[in-house]
Amino acid sequence: MFNVAAFIPRAVAQGIPLLYGSTGEILTEKSGNLNLGIPGVMYVGAISGVIGAFYYEHSIPAGTPINGFLAIFIPMLCSLLGSFLMGMLYCFLTVTLKANQNVTGLAMTTFGIGFGNFFGGSLIKISGYDVPSIALSATSACFSKPLPFAGKLGWFGSVFLSYGFLAYLGIIIAVIAGYVLKKTRVGLHLRAVGESSATADAAGINVTRYKYVATTLGCMIAGLGGLYYVMDYACGVWSNDAFGDRGWLAIALVIFTIWRPNISIFASILFGGLYILYLYIPSGMDHMEYKELYKAIPYVFTLIVLVITSMRNKREDQPPMGLGLSYFREDR
Repeated sequence: MFNVAAFIPRAVAQGIPLLYGSTGEILTEKSGNLNLGIPGVMYVGAISGVIGAFYYEHSIPAGTPINGFLAIFIPMLCSLLGSFLMGMLYCFLTVTLKANQNVTGLAMTTFGIGFGNFFGGSLIKISGYDVPSIALSATSACFSKPLPFAGKLGWFGSVFLSYGFLAYLGIIIAVIAGYVLKKTRVGLHLRAVGESSATADAAGINVTRYKYVATTLGCMIAGLGGLYYVMDYACGVWSNDAFGDRGWLAIALVIFTIWRPNISIFASILFGGLYILYLYIPSGMDHMEYKELYKAIPYVFTLIVLVITSMRNKREDQPPMGLGLSYFREDR
């Protein structure tokens, strides 16, 4: 039997990294920057948090209880710093040096994954574990701790209240991002930069500043998605190349949500559920060899949405007109 009460929490936990990644990429793309380096940024955000947590746990004398505040603060600070530097690198190459955004993004993905695997492998050697992974169970317990009254509310608590604080933070960030983009002057200026940098520049908007801030902030949000995956979803266990294609799925989610962060809250849960749907296929089915095809369902959904929005040809459903294009002020 298909257990909905058990499936939804797993779908939410699977979708939260996608929510962080898609929200960060939406902010980035609204400024006109197409950052295909989001998978690498999430990877760097994850390993940076792991490095901070690893050295904090190993700095505590044996038998000393862990400080919950520091166990959360240090990994989050490291994750934000690592993803911030990735965002600054991308902006320097694409905004300041006018490098091709597609090539730069793909290069940053390759660099981010290599960076994570190098330092992850180094920490594994330092720890001396027999298995090729790092377990940060004490830090993970602080990140994944649910609301105290969740267990007393039955299925309602299990479905809505059984997640770590980063899950709720991701939803709050998406709601705030949607409000800022839609209802504030800052959001209006950002959307103007993404639609036509030359027009925004002529109106007195600092194009470079908006691109830098939106892209670095987007990378920091995406980096928290990587931290959530390791510290909460994976229970504090880091192993190289375990992140899968979640970064690319987050980019696909941007198209699926039509560049709207508030929609990405529900879409990320849908994508998370579709991503793990193959795990709930009854073992007695004759077509178990085709279960890998189920992993492609989110991408198929994205293609369908892309075709539908293209056929409707409504401007509000289209990407920013300046997406992926470098702005040369002398051509204005």
